[in-house]
Amino acid sequence: MSSRSIPNIDRFPRLSLLDGPTPIQRMAGLEAHLGASLRGVRLFVKRDDHMSLGGGGNKLRKLEYLFGEAASEKADTVITVGGLQSNHARLTAAAAARAGMACELVLGRPVPRDDVDYERNGNMLLNDILGATLHTLPAGADTMAVAQARATELRAKGRRVYVAPLGGSTAVGALGYARCAAEIVQQAEALGGLDFTKVVLANGSSGTHAGLAAGFRALGRPASTVRSFSTLLAGEDARGKTRELTAATLALLGLDATLSDADIEVDGTHRGPGYGIPTDAMIDAVKTLARTEGLLLDPVYSGKAFGGLLADVKAGRYAAGANVLFVMTGGAPGLYAYRRVFNPAEEEE
Repeated sequence: MSSRSIPNIDRFPRLSLLDGPTPIQRMAGLEAHLGASLRGVRLFVKRDDHMSLGGGGNKLRKLEYLFGEAASEKADTVITVGGLQSNHARLTAAAAARAGMACELVLGRPVPRDDVDYERNGNMLLNDILGATLHTLPAGADTMAVAQARATELRAKGRRVYVAPLGGSTAVGALGYARCAAEIVQQAEALGGLDFTKVVLANGSSGTHAGLAAGFRALGRPASTVRSFSTLLAGEDARGKTRELTAATLALLGLDATLSDADIEVDGTHRGPGYGIPTDAMIDAVKTLARTEGLLLDPVYSGKAFGGLLADVKAGRYAAGANVLFVMTGGAPGLYAYRRVFNPAEEEE
């Protein structure tokens, strides 16, 4: 089954940023580590960190459609927003370099940290290497308002500016994950006709969940195939935003956008005190997957979501023999900004 199985998706402009489908792998080492607590559940990972451009990550799927739209508008500059350690910002800078466009990043401080690792390492270091123009704002600033004002300033000078939202999470951006849903179905068939009971992931700005839910619905499968763990908004707020964006994506595709509460499954119990603030479960999840599979989760999104998945498995949420797919959305550069979280005994140099 190809992306052409999703009605109308090929009429939207798209700039190719991926090398092809990302692999699905069974996590045999993790299964062996979990042992009897798995109760026969089989765990797989969709390697959306396995992309060559800009360090990889889920935002590239959204950016394929956002940059397609930008190119159709003949933009020469892309501006987007995020926090200092935003994966979306880093990958927007990488995509702009690939597309031959200028990139400006308007970055706020949603995480209460001002140490040197957070301010200068990780994604912040890569943003500079990728050639983006950075505008860093104080805590509480309205990043989108500043981005729009900057776009107005540049347009007055004759530039053609495209402004991308937080996380790339519009209905257009979510098309990237509608397309990914078809990719997952095709790969599952190639793996011997696997049927994934759940597809599990982190939910930040909701676009990845919404795109997958819309894609599965378009393919005649339940939108509730997707289960996410909120890392940005409180649980009910995340569910409402995801439902709204899923409906908008379905409508964009010309499909029935009617959704029930049961269609959108978002768990808010692993967010912890707030966005970007570490939890013990996240630290344990990052170390567990690294030491059983050699895979690096990020500390803000997938680390918390994988902690949620491990908790679900241990609680017996899935029946024996169920196949569960975790979407690993990238963001490993963020680990370098969280050095002291994983090495708390180290003193600041």
